[in-house]
Amino acid sequence: MTIRLHDTLQGRKVPFEPLKAGEVTMYLCGPTVYNYAHIGNARPAVVFDLLARVLRRRYKLTFARNITDVDDKINAASVETGRPIDEITEKYINAYNEDMGALGVQPPDVEPRATQHIDVMIEMIQALMDKGCAYEAEGHVLFDVASHAEYGELSKRDLREMIAGSRVEVAPYKKAAHDFVLWKPSTPELPGWDSPWGRGRPGWHIECSAMAEKHLGPTIDIHAGGQDLVFPHHENECAQSRCAHDGAPFARYWLHNGFLSLDQTKMSKSLGNVLLVHDLVESIPGEVIRLALLSAHYRQPLDWSAETIQSARRMLDRLYGALRGIEISDEARAAATAPPELVAALEDDLNTPKALAEFFALARALNKSNDKKEMIELAASMYAAGDLIGLLGSDPEQWFAGHVEGEMPVAEIEALIEQRNAAKAERDFERADAIRDQLREAGVAIQDGRDGTTWRRG
Repeated sequence: MTIRLHDTLQGRKVPFEPLKAGEVTMYLCGPTVYNYAHIGNARPAVVFDLLARVLRRRYKLTFARNITDVDDKINAASVETGRPIDEITEKYINAYNEDMGALGVQPPDVEPRATQHIDVMIEMIQALMDKGCAYEAEGHVLFDVASHAEYGELSKRDLREMIAGSRVEVAPYKKAAHDFVLWKPSTPELPGWDSPWGRGRPGWHIECSAMAEKHLGPTIDIHAGGQDLVFPHHENECAQSRCAHDGAPFARYWLHNGFLSLDQTKMSKSLGNVLLVHDLVESIPGEVIRLALLSAHYRQPLDWSAETIQSARRMLDRLYGALRGIEISDEARAAATAPPELVAALEDDLNTPKALAEFFALARALNKSNDKKEMIELAASMYAAGDLIGLLGSDPEQWFAGHVEGEMPVAEIEALIEQRNAAKAERDFERADAIRDQLREAGVAIQDGRDGTTWRRG
């Protein structure tokens, strides 16, 4: 089966064919490191980590995810805190990677930092000027949007309508309102680098174009990011890269994940409802957060709420519950493969709802089986599916022993189960039923079996 992906540029789902047989290049816009990442930032990291895992089954993948470590927001954070810029960026680079790692996000093959690629950016800017696609004005270098006839093709916007409806105050050095900055001057207290246009720093858009070219080539297979980046960031990247390379495509496929809201409300600092991953992982297992982010199709909106988390936790309890008590050798796990139906769902534009349905069908089959050999094979296949999706990284017993604030502690659960077993032995069934009800109210389900009583949360 051919992998199919929804290409934003074409506006439809299309077969995926890499530029070079057997090899794929993919670029994801990474964090601007002035603060901890919020849950909205985590969605593209998790979604496109899953895509990377799917692609690696078939291809040699080179996956780049950049770090924006020169930006006006970083400068503002430095002024606000009184801390050096390098100290701020290093802190949040490490925090981002640790927090995404807690969500099962694997490190990219390449993690370029903007500050380490200033020379490449200057070269690209100069090439754009030489081709008549950029101009210098008052220490700034700007991209001349009128020089690229296809501007607006990615975001499906008509430049004439954008200009007519523009309310942007045009800087006096701009030829047109929608011309965007490639290079801007830096005052002495701001970061800056020497350039043909004076001491300054790059604009945001040129950073990604230059780093993608440096590490992946002038034309890449996949460019990914959040839907909020389609315009202007990715539109501008597309325009400047195509102009710098004589019209050659910048990315052959553009993929964008949908927006994330919080209790049906847009997250914003002004509303005080921004959820930081760094805080969430203190009380919620990373696997729960990952599954919650993958529970909806990546192109659809996702609402983040207490129910989203509870649902993801219950789903993982079901998966881990099916595996509980089954011993599998390392050899059996290594030889196992994910179910073809699950793989096919993921290769169909990352259809995670369908893939998860196949995952749970596997768990149901395991729960129904009484054949030891079949149970081991089904369990091994579940672990293989988990490896592909980025789940089931814990031992089942450790999973059910986990405890977060607000839940009944493990020791208390085990003590109540012992009291219930003692009540049953004394034929005090009223007391045994009362303990079961007490556990149920605390969100703990128990099950009596041949090997004793097991329990799970949810």
